[in-house]
Amino acid sequence: MTLNHSIRRFQLGEKSDVSVSFEFFPPKNDKMEASLWSAVDRLEPLAPNFVSVTYGAGGSTRERTHRTVARLVNETGLHPAAHLTCVGASREEIDAVVRDYRELGVKHIVALRGDPLEGIGAIYKPREDGYAYASDLVEGIRKIGDFEISVAAYPERHPESPSWDFEIDNLKRKVDAGATRVITQYFFDNDQFEEFLNRVRAAGINVPVVPGILPITNFEQTMVFSAKCGASIPDWLTRRFKGLEKDPETRKLVSSAVVGEQVLDLVDRGVNEFHFYTMNRAELTFAICHMLGVRPVTPEKQAA
Repeated sequence: MTLNHSIRRFQLGEKSDVSVSFEFFPPKNDKMEASLWSAVDRLEPLAPNFVSVTYGAGGSTRERTHRTVARLVNETGLHPAAHLTCVGASREEIDAVVRDYRELGVKHIVALRGDPLEGIGAIYKPREDGYAYASDLVEGIRKIGDFEISVAAYPERHPESPSWDFEIDNLKRKVDAGATRVITQYFFDNDQFEEFLNRVRAAGINVPVVPGILPITNFEQTMVFSAKCGASIPDWLTRRFKGLEKDPETRKLVSSAVVGEQVLDLVDRGVNEFHFYTMNRAELTFAICHMLGVRPVTPEKQAA
């Protein structure tokens, strides 16, 4: 990775042309609620393009997602993007959620197929009276309102995808249906992202493709989840965290270095927009944004 060049590009005081967005998940209890809003308070001054709020399998967090999005609309200056999935609801139910968001003032939806009700790895079965796939959901959202619509993509292919042709065709269907942005699953090999982006552009898909970035807060948990969702863990990354299982402070420093190297290398490759999976924690994400030259915006600058 050409780290030195990236550091030269973002010397202290130089204005960054990088933009960022953040993902949060709706809290399950009071402790998690406090953690979420502490992260929001810390990251809001960075003036992200938007902040997304996830949606549990089968709509299991529907009310909590809606409540979190509503609070973001009413109590912050952020632009929330509400996640919405096809799983576990009829078209009428999903359309009603979309209309509720429109009335709330939400202008951005992240449209996803969603994981099977039985969890990641189970066979997905479309509901007969629902939206079958993300492309159908995008089309349905587009009929209801003029939303900005983001969709998901997988630099290493979706675990259920049989080929790259299938993968790219599926993504193209979502964009042709009205998606305006692509956000990728997290990854740790920038060459894989670049190869994926070349495939996307060769297919005539020209909407923004934003890399999803995961600041690692717990390497063991990251390994478990990555095995389920199809994100590979390079050997060099395993070696970085080896022996730090009981050393959380050093893990934080290593995580910051790892993700800092990754995003600065992506900048050198021409990337200027990043989506961070915050896990409702601000420290690492804030530090990485600082490395990118993204600084807190004062109220005076926001007003201007």
